[in-house]
Amino acid sequence: MHCRELVAYLDEYLALAEVPDFPDAFNGLQVEGRAEVQRVAVAVDACQATIDQAVMREADMLLVHHGLFWGQHAPVTGAYYRRLSALIKNDLSLYSCHLPLDAHPEVGNNHVLARQLGLTVGGMFAEREGASLGVWADTQLPLSELVRRVEETLNVQPLVIPTGPATARRIGIITGGAASYIGEAARIGCDTFLTGEGAHHTYFEAEEQGINLIYAGHYATETVGVRALAAHLERQFGLETLFLHHPTGL
Repeated sequence: MHCRELVAYLDEYLALAEVPDFPDAFNGLQVEGRAEVQRVAVAVDACQATIDQAVMREADMLLVHHGLFWGQHAPVTGAYYRRLSALIKNDLSLYSCHLPLDAHPEVGNNHVLARQLGLTVGGMFAEREGASLGVWADTQLPLSELVRRVEETLNVQPLVIPTGPATARRIGIITGGAASYIGEAARIGCDTFLTGEGAHHTYFEAEEQGINLIYAGHYATETVGVRALAAHLERQFGLETLFLHHPTGL
């Protein structure tokens, strides 16, 4: 299909105009490549490794969660030049979707991860400028079983801070680096909070709130959204898609 047709569909489907992002995040088409798109590569990050993989595997578009442009003004030199040069020289389009992909009810990181863990989303929280990002689910699930599911689903060994009850009754999920929402998760009744990563002081915040904290990795928790979006594009348009795995361990 035509690149512009696919971009228009993604912009609308992912509700880029409705879901606010950080002021310096740019969502949508970041680099325009060849006109026709048959093969779409998806990845968590637009880095040199994933760009090179997309080129090697003859993708027409690289669709990522973390793009190249975050609002800052920087000279096109060094590593920044090499990334852009590889995209442009190989006529490879780059499309990025950050917070709108976290929040999306069908292919969003938070909803998809909840479903993969066998949880039924009961509502959303963590509002940002009128749009909620995180999800919560009521359950009766031993913490040990939840951790086992996280390990199996994401193929990681999560860091668990077990400062809440042994049985989780309300679980909050925000993928990526969302530890700043521990307090809000506790305020809406979550006794367990799953996210990607956080700072040292969040141990004490979880401990003093009486909430279990599970860090499953920024990268790992955000692989699920781009994979789900790829599957959606296959079903919707018959496009060939491939996932480019470049784990950071963080």
